[in-house]
Amino acid sequence: MIRFPVGNHICKAECKRCTEEYQVSYQQARNYTIKYESKGVEALKDNRGKRKSLDSMSELEKLRAEVKILRAEKEHAEMEVAFLKKLEEIERRRG
Repeated sequence: MIRFPVGNHICKAECKRCTEEYQVSYQQARNYTIKYESKGVEALKDNRGKRKSLDSMSELEKLRAEVKILRAEKEHAEMEVAFLKKLEEIERRRG
């Protein structure tokens, strides 16, 4: 972890070196530092798109989530069957 002084007095030379090395903008490096200094490693974790825990879901939400999973599994199985049919067809043509 690169440590920058937090506040208005961030060492620009050190920040420039880190932005080039890690290919992030100066502002992004500064934001990471401020988050880390204020709340530690937990603040750096990406929580976008996180789902609710099962405990906090209503019965309807749980059922909808289950239906979504089952539909995805069905689609995956259908794609697998279609792939195997194509593979068999190709093998028949060869042999």
